[in-house]
Amino acid sequence: MDTWDISALDVQPHAPQVLRSDEDARVIAINLPAGEELQEHEVHEHAYLVVVDGELQIGQNGDMHTAGVGTVAHWVPQERHEVRATTDSRLLLVLAPWPGPGHPGSRSA
Repeated sequence: MDTWDISALDVQPHAPQVLRSDEDARVIAINLPAGEELQEHEVHEHAYLVVVDGELQIGQNGDMHTAGVGTVAHWVPQERHEVRATTDSRLLLVLAPWPGPGHPGSRSA
């Protein structure tokens, strides 16, 4: 069993911390300061985002929603999305499967 206290990890801004990575999933802790964003992007995997601390604006195509502590968001592979921190925020990102089909690191790419 693996456990992490996301709120206690020393995750620096601009330096996401990979907590676990295997063929089933990659789990990443992110510290996103107020005013910063994960610009509109897409990934090859299902993306699950959990807000551990702070508040975000999340969405796609300009349709943004407030996401506070406890919010879980999901995007399907290749679904474009964006994430903006309205306050200092701590996030947990799960990408599954890892790497997804078409990802440059994928064995099936």
